[in-house]
Amino acid sequence: MRSRCLVVSLVSPSYRTLTFAGAILGVALCAVSGPRALAEGTFAITSSSFKSGGNVETPQVFNQDDCKGGNRSPQLTWHDAPSGTRSFAVTMFDQDAPGRGWWHWAVAGIPATVSSLPENASSSGFLTKLGAVEARNDFDTDGYGGPCPPPGKPHRYIVTVYALGTSDLRLAQGRPALMFDHEIGTAALGSARIEVNYRR
Repeated sequence: MRSRCLVVSLVSPSYRTLTFAGAILGVALCAVSGPRALAEGTFAITSSSFKSGGNVETPQVFNQDDCKGGNRSPQLTWHDAPSGTRSFAVTMFDQDAPGRGWWHWAVAGIPATVSSLPENASSSGFLTKLGAVEARNDFDTDGYGGPCPPPGKPHRYIVTVYALGTSDLRLAQGRPALMFDHEIGTAALGSARIEVNYRR
């Protein structure tokens, strides 16, 4: 969004030198008072666990049957959330799973004052202490369930942080991740994501 400023001459046009100085002063004042949006960055996330476009490592892989991982939710940090953000939500979705895809994680109710989650926030109790709630994933367990696709082609996993315009979606712990996704979508002001890959 471009700033719109009106520079007004401070003296009569017959005094050209002073008028030019006045115009310069006007431009300076315009720059100082321009919209805050010009100084804001883009809502984005980073992770020490995941590299965008990279492969999921063992600590974040599911730990069941043929999948032998740590099942630790990833570390996430976000910045430059949209103005008016009152809480955050996080989801992790496998878009390459057969059918409608596969929900690995959905959490809502992260306070607006929080800008990062440590690794293993899901099972360590960190999210509970924040007052956040986690959905039931498609493994039929509450909280984070790491990648564990069938052997073959790699699957793409989308980790998304949402900035929400409400602090209470009225979601209960253990409700289906699909329900979380719907409610998150109705309140989202913006989102940022990382895409990672995993194959067996």
